[in-house]
Amino acid sequence: MATQTDLPNAPQPDLPHGEFLGHPKALWQLSNVEMWERFAFYGMRALLAVYVATTFFDHLGDQANAEASLVYGGYTALVYATGIIGGYIADKVLGYQRSILLGALVMAAGLFMLLVEELTWFLIGLALIVAGNGLFKPNISTMIGKLYAPGDIRRDSGFTVFYMGINLGAFIAPFITAAWVGATWGMKWGFFAAALGMVLSTLFLEVAKRSLGQVGRPDPGKEGWGRFFGVMAGTLAMVPVIYFLLSESEILGLLLVVIMLGLVVYFIGAGIRSKNKVQLHRYIAMLILFLANAIFWALFEQAGSSLNFFAREYVTPMFGDMETWQAGGFGIFQSLNPLYILLFAPLFAMMWPWLDKRKLNPSIPRKFALGLIQVGLGFYILVFAIGHMQNAAGLVPWVFLALCYLLHTTGELCLSPIGLSMVTKLADEHEVGLAMGGWFLSIAMAQYVAGIIAAIASGGSIDGHGAPVGANIAQYATTYEQLFWFGLAFGILYLLVAPAVNRLMHGVK
Repeated sequence: MATQTDLPNAPQPDLPHGEFLGHPKALWQLSNVEMWERFAFYGMRALLAVYVATTFFDHLGDQANAEASLVYGGYTALVYATGIIGGYIADKVLGYQRSILLGALVMAAGLFMLLVEELTWFLIGLALIVAGNGLFKPNISTMIGKLYAPGDIRRDSGFTVFYMGINLGAFIAPFITAAWVGATWGMKWGFFAAALGMVLSTLFLEVAKRSLGQVGRPDPGKEGWGRFFGVMAGTLAMVPVIYFLLSESEILGLLLVVIMLGLVVYFIGAGIRSKNKVQLHRYIAMLILFLANAIFWALFEQAGSSLNFFAREYVTPMFGDMETWQAGGFGIFQSLNPLYILLFAPLFAMMWPWLDKRKLNPSIPRKFALGLIQVGLGFYILVFAIGHMQNAAGLVPWVFLALCYLLHTTGELCLSPIGLSMVTKLADEHEVGLAMGGWFLSIAMAQYVAGIIAAIASGGSIDGHGAPVGANIAQYATTYEQLFWFGLAFGILYLLVAPAVNRLMHGVK
């Protein structure tokens, strides 16, 4: 899901000096910083669920994948949830440069801790990565926006450069961490390679500071390093809380539901208090689309969990023998989504204006519907392959999984960038930040649900007894068929309600 970026704030008065290829030098340097951070994140993600299953839960037999999927779902949910806190700290306490630096250091420490083959320390490592990511991810995206003056026409193309850096890091990471290092020396050394990527990101951040000038520096009166170490202490104090939530999946799920319900109540109340019927209607439309967003990502995010297990166990190797494939080669599939984005995002960006000129551009709700239908159809491809294309060894050709990822990516391009823009248009200008937090919280909830779905798909029986070995691929087929119908049904539903949602949006397109 490499297209996710956060809303940039207005730029600071003191813009950086020096340009390269028509953009501030700092853009290219920050893009390099983000590329290596994404290398670390997606390089680790390519191996995470399978490594947890085989290293810590292998004694549970068929239930190992289910337990690992719940850990994975909790981790990815918390990654999205903590971004709200990190953005507030950068805005009010530490400034963007130091928030990103602290986040990078904490994430690097967490990645190195994943080398410890003991579950408690491994979960502490994940907790450190979650805490550091909250300080890093939202704030580097915001800094890109601060490189340009208001109205600078280069801003959109600048974010395109940054976006390409994100996907380049996500694309190359699985080749190195999983298909090469993991498959050759063991999966935990793939985490080591990811950690080195985070170290490079930190070093390049120090180089970038020379070109940033005052952009992202602490506000006057907040330059002292006492704040830095104070936030560091607070970040480390969060680690036991995150560890607890990773260990107690049900409590995490309940907490996410309570926070989301609180946001729903807040936005409905804000619309009523504004005494502005149009704004109330827009908030209702926004919340309806939040639901579609959550459904989409709950299905899409099988990528790092059940689809990874499926690739390892039931897909013909794209290269090498089965032993090399199962040792880490399967992780190469995690490169397909960013590859497809790099190939097709420019086409989609040109397609929407082209359709608009011909009055054929789908409305926002219809684009969400198309995203849901495509993610569902991706799963149908796998159901078809399992039912009709298994070889004598019970494996399906890898090309079908590649086609599944293609449909999931085109669905993402219909929904994700459109949704980010939608939030900024529907929310009141004084509540855009909170609305964006709600958007990412809906993704956090989706990640949690995705973990539960993956536990059902890849773990056989979910009651702890497991399923017979021969029935495992049938369990994938059953679950993926349900996901197909689920995505298709909600996609059709959103097509049907699109006119009503459009009326609630009062002209926002």
